[in-house]
Amino acid sequence: MRGKKAKRRQLKPDIKYNSLVVAKLINYIMKDGEKTVATRQVYKAMDQAAEELKGKPLEILEKAIENIKPKLEVRSRRVGGANYQVPAPVRDDRQLTLALRWLVRYSRESRKSTEYATALAREIVASYNKESASFKKKEDVHKMAEANRAFAHFQW
Repeated sequence: MRGKKAKRRQLKPDIKYNSLVVAKLINYIMKDGEKTVATRQVYKAMDQAAEELKGKPLEILEKAIENIKPKLEVRSRRVGGANYQVPAPVRDDRQLTLALRWLVRYSRESRKSTEYATALAREIVASYNKESASFKKKEDVHKMAEANRAFAHFQW
């Protein structure tokens, strides 16, 4: 390994909910440095989801993200000239990263001539109810890890 390991930057919590998770979600949604636009969209989506599920917006978002966090994933290992898909536990920070990435990805894909906040709210509600595309992605990742359980002894 060359050079020094990059220092992790400290992220400031968002203004409205004082939450690091919401701040990360805003940063994932942001395009071309338009942070105020992204912030407005996220808050609007959270309010819509809270209105639909009749609860607190932050609790709903955190539960939705908790539902789509993967606990296991497969990683490629090269052993004796062959590549194996080895199941491995996922670190907490990577779980959050993957969950937010999937949430944003599938809300962008499902957006059909509607406002982005509405598409994001639908994805949050569906994730809360364990019926979203991002939840299905988590299930697929877990199935892949389960299917390759025979190669778990290659983990190191």
